[in-house]
Amino acid sequence: MPEDNEIKRLLLEATENRNAEEFHRLAEQLHYADLADCYEDLSEEDRDFFTETLGAEAFADVMAELPESLIEETIERFDQDEQREMLDQMSDDDRVDMLQDVSDDTRRRLLDLVEPDDIEITKSLLKYDEDTAGGRMTTHFGRVRVGMNVKQALDSLRAKHEETESLARIYVVDSKGRLVGLLRFRDLAFNTWDTPIEDIVRPYEHCILATADQEEAAQMFSKYDLIVLPVVDEYDRLLGIITHDDALEIIEEESTEDMERMAGFSGDVSEETYLNTRTLTHFKRRFPWLFGLAIMAIASGIVMLSFESVLNKLFILSLFLPMVVAAGGNTGGQASTMVIRAMALGELEPGTTMRVALKELRLGLLLGSLLGIGMALITVFVVPMFYDGMPESIGFTKFAIAIAFALITQITTSSLVGSLLPIGARAAKIDPAVVAAPAITTIVDVTGMVIYFLIAKSILGL
Repeated sequence: MPEDNEIKRLLLEATENRNAEEFHRLAEQLHYADLADCYEDLSEEDRDFFTETLGAEAFADVMAELPESLIEETIERFDQDEQREMLDQMSDDDRVDMLQDVSDDTRRRLLDLVEPDDIEITKSLLKYDEDTAGGRMTTHFGRVRVGMNVKQALDSLRAKHEETESLARIYVVDSKGRLVGLLRFRDLAFNTWDTPIEDIVRPYEHCILATADQEEAAQMFSKYDLIVLPVVDEYDRLLGIITHDDALEIIEEESTEDMERMAGFSGDVSEETYLNTRTLTHFKRRFPWLFGLAIMAIASGIVMLSFESVLNKLFILSLFLPMVVAAGGNTGGQASTMVIRAMALGELEPGTTMRVALKELRLGLLLGSLLGIGMALITVFVVPMFYDGMPESIGFTKFAIAIAFALITQITTSSLVGSLLPIGARAAKIDPAVVAAPAITTIVDVTGMVIYFLIAKSILGL
């Protein structure tokens, strides 16, 4: 919002001017996510003033919004007592996320500062990788047991209300902690106090294993329009919940990762903004793919050299070569994008490979035929207007047929390659997005040249 942007600008000015009173006044008007944005934009000296003036307790929420690369150096700006206070203020999932982003030595030292009441749950959550459902869940949620009545359930929730993060859904467990069902708060509000929980409990429809990938959780939120998602272990014991705000973060992270992989970036996805990411970091993530693709592109030159005699016999072939190659690259890129998107949304199961192949085969033939006919007409009726060097033994009609067949073959094969490569990558346990659009484009460029020259040589008798 414009107002927030103006407040952020004024806050940065107050920081640079070391105006603590103005800083506090402005900071109170901003969400902690906006405060995190401001912090990222500051110099080292200004960050010292920012953390010291805001204080550890208030900075706990800001810490949860900072990119991984800033976590460790930021926590070191606070003394031990302030670190303890910050850890105490954090929710379980935010505390664990922060501990997963620091070095082993720092993590061990910070764990010694965690309050005794929180240490057990913190260590249990640290068992799960940060990219799993268990690594994303919070343990502060509404939970009641079978055997309670409405009054006992309300008393139990009231006793724990300060540490409860969400009451959007209240989960019911049995004596062994296994998930039985769920309640809405109105179920408790609109029933008499002596009503047994068993009489009003609703069956739960969705849950996720703690070891499942976070992307699976995000897909469930999107597909089933969930507010919260319960997380269980292999014995159906309720461990925690994932809230909708965490799901939004997961979706953003996964979308960013897929976009960067498809664009040919290597390495982990950066949580920092574009402007705050160091130039060297950008270089390291972009150079490997660019270098690899440059090496692959040499194959295009080798193909050109091997068919040099064909070009010498009919130089007009060079006029249509870029068009045929580009058509294949564009088709392959489109196919891979659609398939990767469908895979990310959970629309493609492992057994659907043949359906995908047949679909892209039909689509490739249709697109190739239409483009082939269009280019053939241009070749017959337009090209002769500015080119009169076509040998009589070949003629524009025969040449147009060769161009049309080359386009049909190139677009069909490119469509198949673009769709099947991501599926093959998934089968090989490789992120499908790693089979990036630039890589597919480079591959079909080479195959397109081979197809083009072989068809031209065969049909035109070169």
